[in-house]
Amino acid sequence: MKRIIYTLIASAVLLTACHKAPQVNYETATVEKQDLSTSITATGTIEPVTKVEVGTQVSGIISKIFVDFNSVVHRGDVIAELDKTNLMSELESARSNLANSQASLSYQQSNYNRYKTLYDKGLVSANDYENARLSYVQAQQQVRIQQQNVTKAQTNLGYATITSPIDGVVLSREVEEGQTVASAMTTPTLFIIAQDLTAMRVIADIDEADIGGVLEGQHVTFTVDAYPDDIFEGEVTQVRQQATTESNVVTYQVVISAPNAELKLKPGLTANVTIYKSEIHDVLAVPAKALRFSPNELLLGEDEQIQNCDAKDKVWLHIGKKFLARPVKIGRTNGMFTEILGGVKEGDEVLTGFEMLNDQPEQSGNPFMPGPSRRNNNRPGGTGAPSAPSK
Repeated sequence: MKRIIYTLIASAVLLTACHKAPQVNYETATVEKQDLSTSITATGTIEPVTKVEVGTQVSGIISKIFVDFNSVVHRGDVIAELDKTNLMSELESARSNLANSQASLSYQQSNYNRYKTLYDKGLVSANDYENARLSYVQAQQQVRIQQQNVTKAQTNLGYATITSPIDGVVLSREVEEGQTVASAMTTPTLFIIAQDLTAMRVIADIDEADIGGVLEGQHVTFTVDAYPDDIFEGEVTQVRQQATTESNVVTYQVVISAPNAELKLKPGLTANVTIYKSEIHDVLAVPAKALRFSPNELLLGEDEQIQNCDAKDKVWLHIGKKFLARPVKIGRTNGMFTEILGGVKEGDEVLTGFEMLNDQPEQSGNPFMPGPSRRNNNRPGGTGAPSAPSK
């Protein structure tokens, strides 16, 4: 009986020695002023605000090209010419037809005047007079038709000289000298001219889940892989209503201004866009996890106390041996940080979390449970069971 009592006392002493108060390292954050924002990220493509595809309305062979890639052009500058041989022939033919029509009109007019004089004197029948008048009217209409053909031929000849419709820079040249272009159902593109490369735009594809938070005038920043260290700025100028569906993903196009005074942004670059839905500057804030922190009574050290409160939103301060709860009034949040409108002041240290130190003494097992079996290797044929205590 005495041996059992001694064992219980020794076990109790062992438990007391091994279950000391744990050592805890508390994490804190300083209440300080910050800029808070919520944003949407997307990708887009940089392109000029105004881009014109220059084509031709007539078919022919490109005889001369006066510009190349990156050429600066002004409105009305000649940038290419088509071979004009056939077009000039068509114009001469139209002019000859017009001259014939005019000669025929002169004859029909004189003939009509003679028949009218004879008809007034009763020397010809009414039928002959009406035939003469009809021929004269038809000759007049024929002249008008031939005049229109001459105008059309002259216009087509003018189309053979291709000029720039705007001031800008040639982005693309799709043809070479000697190449034949055919104007059929669609107008062939010869050049692409951008009006002003100092004022670009980004066309960003926004997911349907985020498009509700995008509004015109919102601040935007974006980067491009060509200049990874540069951050470009702009703003939302248009939210397009047309949806695009690809692989069951619905997106909407958003147009973003992209000032390009240094001409770093080039058409076709991919932009990594951040659209700021809301921004507040220079406000007191704490990490959002500080509002979720709560001290654990099981981890209290010697003489440490907890002074709690019933506030819905609160932060904790660790002053001396006390954990003090401070009710706070919160504002907006971006998920990482939360605005503090009252309850604590700038410079206060609030608790955000804790970690257990790794140098804790190893916890002993239950002394009332049997220990691991030990095999008695010194006894031949031993079973490993402990030997009975001596009486």
